[in-house]
Amino acid sequence: MSNGRPTPAPRRPRVGPLAAGLAVLIPIGFAGWLAWDAAAGGDSAEDDAKRPAASAAAARPGAPSGARPLTGKVVVIDPGHNPRNRDHTAEIARAVQAGKGHKACDTTGTATEAGYAEAAFTLDVAHRMRTLLEARGAKVKLTHDADRPFGPCVDERARIGNAAHADASVSVHADGSTVGNRGFHVILPAAVKQDGADTSAIVGPSRVLGERIAGKFSRATGSRPANYIAAGSGLNVRDDLGGLNLSTVPKVFIECGNMRDPKDAAELIDAKWRQKAARGISDGITDFLAR
Repeated sequence: MSNGRPTPAPRRPRVGPLAAGLAVLIPIGFAGWLAWDAAAGGDSAEDDAKRPAASAAAARPGAPSGARPLTGKVVVIDPGHNPRNRDHTAEIARAVQAGKGHKACDTTGTATEAGYAEAAFTLDVAHRMRTLLEARGAKVKLTHDADRPFGPCVDERARIGNAAHADASVSVHADGSTVGNRGFHVILPAAVKQDGADTSAIVGPSRVLGERIAGKFSRATGSRPANYIAAGSGLNVRDDLGGLNLSTVPKVFIECGNMRDPKDAAELIDAKWRQKAARGISDGITDFLAR
């Protein structure tokens, strides 16, 4: 993700003042989820396609075989950026209200050294998530499907989730840090109440959603929490993202890996790994909503 920056160049991670506080939470909230499931890490995309309903039922103790635990739930998936943003740099540079000041409407996102764009990655994972979540009974809405010339802007992305009365909303991204910086992290909303934003009602449930996604993502993909941000906790609180600040429904971002690191990039470009990533995020959403 290069939110607020118009080019796909690598960016330095932003660590807010709450990062130190996160370190205290690590032994409390994450003692168990760092033990990943080696068997799950070897699953193929074909295996995932065959068993979405079964894995969903397993997420809810006592559910009958073939149950659809997300029936009646609404999930909004926000694929970060747009493959055509690069052709509309003036439009996406327009400033919009971000809930704490103004930011650019959108950005191009980052890319691997070989040119695989973040926007292509996020849309692919979003499609895979939609298939899995719909099989579990959820009504799924994407903020866009590369069906518009650019954007949507960050404020509209939040409004789409709000208007859908989403039970959970997840923005999918991949980071653009430097070589050697590896792993995933989930971005949580900070407490923000200004410029039309009020996250007080969603900070708590968004943290739970983020914790569930972090655990399931790690288990499904074998990935570790990022080694360069949030003290290795896998959870990073930010107050500068309009997509979070303006949300009135539980919402998180996930940076699935670092596209500028060759080892992470090798995973991100692999379709089987992307299926695992989609399953991990979907399992976290299911765990959050079926509790």
